[in-house]
Amino acid sequence: MYYWVGANSSDYAGTPPQPRSGHSAVNIGKSKVVVFGGLVDKKFLSDIYVYDIEAKLWYQPECTGSDSDGHVGPSPRAFHVAVSIDCHMFIFGGRSGGQRLGDFWVLDTDIWQWSELTGFGDLPSPRDFAAASSIGNRKIVMYGGWDGKKWLSDVYALDTISLEWTELSVSGTLPQPRCGHTATMVEKRLLVYGGRGGGGPIMGDLWALKGLIEEENETPGWTQLKLPGQAPSPRCGHSVTSAGHYAILQLLMFGGHGTGGWLSRYDIYYNDCVVLDRVSAQWKRLSVGNEPPPARAYHSMTIIGSRYLLIGGFDGKSTYGEPWWLVPQDDPIANRLTASPSRNISESKDAASLNGNFQPQFKENQPEKFPLSELQRRLQISVSQSNSKLPIVNELEDKELLELASRLAGEKVSASSPNAIEALREHWKKAEPNTVKLKELGPLLRDYQRLIHRLHIENSASGQQPGFDEHVMHSFYHVKNISQLRMADIPKLLAEYRQLPMLHF
Repeated sequence: MYYWVGANSSDYAGTPPQPRSGHSAVNIGKSKVVVFGGLVDKKFLSDIYVYDIEAKLWYQPECTGSDSDGHVGPSPRAFHVAVSIDCHMFIFGGRSGGQRLGDFWVLDTDIWQWSELTGFGDLPSPRDFAAASSIGNRKIVMYGGWDGKKWLSDVYALDTISLEWTELSVSGTLPQPRCGHTATMVEKRLLVYGGRGGGGPIMGDLWALKGLIEEENETPGWTQLKLPGQAPSPRCGHSVTSAGHYAILQLLMFGGHGTGGWLSRYDIYYNDCVVLDRVSAQWKRLSVGNEPPPARAYHSMTIIGSRYLLIGGFDGKSTYGEPWWLVPQDDPIANRLTASPSRNISESKDAASLNGNFQPQFKENQPEKFPLSELQRRLQISVSQSNSKLPIVNELEDKELLELASRLAGEKVSASSPNAIEALREHWKKAEPNTVKLKELGPLLRDYQRLIHRLHIENSASGQQPGFDEHVMHSFYHVKNISQLRMADIPKLLAEYRQLPMLHF
């Protein structure tokens, strides 16, 4: 079991990176994590933040090494590739404004000196949203990207000693050109997942590229892998994190965004954790015991011992800054969840806006008269026993619900015509998940919460117990809005909605 825990000042000294997305974060051995660049509020960044693992310290080093214009280090950028080998971090490409970049830099993290490198051979074209990984401790392999006009499917290998680029001639069936994918070297194969491809679809395919190890004397070739288990939904802008290059037991995928099925015109952002288990060669869902951080894409996820560190990201509206830990249940950081039910500052603000008056915990001697109150306490959603603080809106004040009901009934819904709302509810009770449109999800979720609330009030007035407990089937009552739902949640939401009594207003 793993737990998400918002990082705070007790975890480290110094100031962590400011909000950003499209940045890079790489492990330099087991000593540090280096964060570079990114984008926030349409501003491209070129700053460096370093987390010293042993000292538990964030700091910004003073780097040297200028380009021809006197700017220290690479120009501001996002959506570049960054790969570490020994004490060096290599940077290629990315985007700054509307310009795709093709310059190539290395940062020596022992002396914090940037050097712009002049490669030779088959030089890759400028691009962003490519993906790359190291091959052992000398070479880097890069695949795909977007050059501003087309999606790319080329494969380049770089020798970091000679600085020679080689475009690989790959035989057999090729993956679709793409960008926003991930590329992770696992033993002798480069594993590529997802991305956005030719024509715009977001993909959920997994490919393996062989022929990257010179000693093996293999011809480079792609193989599509179709693994059993709980495969992730198609996505791009996600992260895939591994513990090393030659001793990887599993890969952890987090976040990203995608479209699919009845939601095909809209971006859906994810906050799920999916594991590719190399031992069983199948996909698995990571067992997580609490609420994940907000869904996002174009973040970074690095591993520090047994902990994962999540930084930044973007959800289509907001750019995130507060770091998060994903830790196993025996990690001391996980004890914060049981020591105090209060959340980190940003989450507390969200909870306050949700409930009107957020209270971190109930008094120990306060009687738990209604099981719903216990459910909400466990979910850290404060509620008065006499009057719920949740924003439960009456049907006739829910404009989106009325519009849907009117469209279904072919008439304008008013207080004198409640039958159309009941017809809409019957429609949802009979609906299959793949027939529910995106614009219905918000009203559906609110009506689901409204009916649970009304059931609670009715049972409370009659002295009955609703029968909720910590394994309550009403698992979406605490969800603030549809952005917190995953596509896989929608069938379950509908199933739970069907079980609710239709209490009239």
